[in-house]
Amino acid sequence: MTAASAAESSAGPARPASTAETAEALRRSVARQFRRSLHIRTLDTGSCAACEQEIRLLAAPHYDLHRLGFFFTPAPRHADLLMVTGPMIRAFDIAARKTYAAMPGPKLVVATGACALGGVYSSDAFTHGGIGETLPVDVWIPGCPPSPLALLQGLLVAVDRLAEKVRELTFTQEGDHR
Repeated sequence: MTAASAAESSAGPARPASTAETAEALRRSVARQFRRSLHIRTLDTGSCAACEQEIRLLAAPHYDLHRLGFFFTPAPRHADLLMVTGPMIRAFDIAARKTYAAMPGPKLVVATGACALGGVYSSDAFTHGGIGETLPVDVWIPGCPPSPLALLQGLLVAVDRLAEKVRELTFTQEGDHR
């Protein structure tokens, strides 16, 4: 008889985990997943491309976004965070909503730059102004364009928001999250 089987026979059969313990284990598992990496999908909704140039600088060796566990992904199905630049053009509504819907939960939206915040273009026949009218925004990063350090700060704030969303997740008995 091995030591493990002896310990099990003396303690009796292992008891099943309660629903609360299972839910807490799932929350810890999801939180651990985002501690390692965060995948970012950028979405240009009609900007002048100045914000995209600053975002591109984040991957340069000087800022080294990857050391923090942040990675850019081309597919919304692999993204945890949607970084939106530019004013929300009305012709882009459906594409932006489809991109957001394709992302798995929990998900975040970051409005990047003055245009996305609604500070440059007011709502008219062509634009909504800011993206807050079309998508639920979690973090706002101001600037025209925002500096790479401001972008890094906004991403770190977004990670904290994501941790809050993970803590608020409710799990069913089967382990599916809502």
